[in-house]
Amino acid sequence: MRLVVLGGTGAVGAHVVRQALERGHAVVAASRHGKAPTSATGRVVDLRTGEGLRKALNRDDVVIDVTNVQVTRAKPAIEAFTGMASQVVIAADAARVARVVVLSIVGIDDVPLGYYRGKLAQEAAYRLATTPVTVLRATQFHEFVGQVLPSMTKGGIAFVPRSVIQPVAAADVATALLDAAEGPYVERAEDIGGPEIHPLPDLAQRWVDAHGGSPRVMATWLPGRAASRMANGGLLLTSGRTTTLTFDEWLRSPRST
Repeated sequence: MRLVVLGGTGAVGAHVVRQALERGHAVVAASRHGKAPTSATGRVVDLRTGEGLRKALNRDDVVIDVTNVQVTRAKPAIEAFTGMASQVVIAADAARVARVVVLSIVGIDDVPLGYYRGKLAQEAAYRLATTPVTVLRATQFHEFVGQVLPSMTKGGIAFVPRSVIQPVAAADVATALLDAAEGPYVERAEDIGGPEIHPLPDLAQRWVDAHGGSPRVMATWLPGRAASRMANGGLLLTSGRTTTLTFDEWLRSPRST
């Protein structure tokens, strides 16, 4: 199988590329800089403009979209995700690719964050495709904690919301994406999440303890419906598959550094 991984150098995309190569697939890692592991083909693709996308796709390819945007407000998130998905739909339909598999997030129907509204809009844009599209939703990654701590930190204190999450390893999500790409077509793959449920401040403290003891973590109550829903299980699996690698096991592994 020939796989085109959009966002093939990101937190999940790099795992997808590596595992796809291990499974014996021909892999194109598409990104704005075109870098790729030695055994994969790198292609420069900019989904904001569509530049390079049609050249990257061939008939019968399977496309895995794990792209991301660094925006949090609803309007720009919706515009960005919808625009990129529309570019993929146009190019995939024109190339007559076999399937597109898209990574999304558990709980976005219930938690009205701007970023999540963007992901909902992305799913809706993909549903307009003639090409078969599979959506796989995952809970937050183990890597999520370290990614968001800097934005929560002021004056040496990390003000961490009292959210409850069910973190999953990005590598396990990559495995699920590849299983969906290889298996029989379904419109919605089984949701995936980690094996344990934790308050986000507790995970932040564990991450800090494992990486040098700074900043100081302070659990914070935030106003609004989105914060309330996140504190009361809005981001947890209600059905689906759980993995086995815990957050603490991940922290002790080289992949967490």
